[in-house]
Amino acid sequence: MEKIVIQGGKELTGSIKISGAKNSAVALIPAAILCDEISTIDNVPEITDRDALIEIIELLNGKVQIENNKMQIDASNLENKVIKEELSSKLRASYYFMGALLGKFKHVEIYFPGGCNIGKRKIDFHLKGFEALGATITEDQDKYIIHAEELKGNKIYLDFASVGATINIMLASVKAKGKTVINNAAKEPEIVNVATFLNNMGAKIIGAGTSRITIEGVEFLHSSFIEVIPDRIEAGTYIILGALLGKNLIIENVIKEHLISLISKLQEIGVDLKIEENNIILNKVEKLKPFNITTLIYPGFPTDLAQPISVLMTQCEGMSILEETIYSNRMGQVPFLNQMGSNIEIKNQTAYIKGKTMLFGNDVVASDLRAGASLVIAGLIASGTTKITEISHILRGYEHIIEKLANVGADIKIIEE
Repeated sequence: MEKIVIQGGKELTGSIKISGAKNSAVALIPAAILCDEISTIDNVPEITDRDALIEIIELLNGKVQIENNKMQIDASNLENKVIKEELSSKLRASYYFMGALLGKFKHVEIYFPGGCNIGKRKIDFHLKGFEALGATITEDQDKYIIHAEELKGNKIYLDFASVGATINIMLASVKAKGKTVINNAAKEPEIVNVATFLNNMGAKIIGAGTSRITIEGVEFLHSSFIEVIPDRIEAGTYIILGALLGKNLIIENVIKEHLISLISKLQEIGVDLKIEENNIILNKVEKLKPFNITTLIYPGFPTDLAQPISVLMTQCEGMSILEETIYSNRMGQVPFLNQMGSNIEIKNQTAYIKGKTMLFGNDVVASDLRAGASLVIAGLIASGTTKITEISHILRGYEHIIEKLANVGADIKIIEE
């Protein structure tokens, strides 16, 4: 069994360069199969989610070439095949092949998507969007069969501004006949990245990044290029870590506009951070004020940073409150943080975190991706040795996390036990 082993308490200094956004890359790669020629995606992070998506494209007879972080995808001879459970269950983002294959072939068969167990994440909004475009949906045990004789543009209102549903409906509608309008669309930067990629192919999408997206269907999508935006969640994770252990720690390749909700909160509680162009420089301070966070859809505080910031809350002087409003099971890190010495009580979807508490190394389990990231942060600030199991969750979302942290002074490695 692979484990991450951390000797805590080491000062972090130097530079960490932020990789391409996981949440963008996992949508861009399925979007590439809509292209009728060859498309190129640059700055793709080297994570296991990327590899799982490549397996699906190769199953569909797509050709993928990778050099460094640049991926070339030839979908000109794509074949529509059933995406089996052993592939779809590897990651949540496999559901983007629903919209992409429906848009390309008007038919898709795929087993239920996988991903982290962070609570109910129904895809009803996705399916209702497909139905509004003219598709019929059949559930056959654990498989979705989605079919349309013809896809026609329509007005679609999302009851919740879901990132996944917004992107999936865009993918399904770019080749539909007529105009599609998505109202109450999600506004995340990753959606803009995907829309730009499709527009570079010849799609006609306007309004991405706003609550109203309009898509005019086209018949052909030509070769195109896109660069994956920097990962705001990876950046936020290392910024939080820098607030706890940094000594002139530089987080490079940051789009600060994507992190306003985090940066403003850290400034409010007394974190020593300095913004220089696309870099953020952090230094540890001894006293931080307690604070409250409520996770919200973008541009509110991101749910993906709730678990990492819970560790920062354990080091603030007084009671901090973390309310999770997006997912129902996003506190998987709490039992292990308490095992390490924190004082956290959960009521419903809210964590009451009393600080400042000393953390001590322990054996812990990464129950999901962001819980795993929070335990890495906890291990780095704790005294003694921390061993983290189920590390596949962490490696599927953070490119070269061990190397990046070791390069700035962390005592961290992967061992086999």
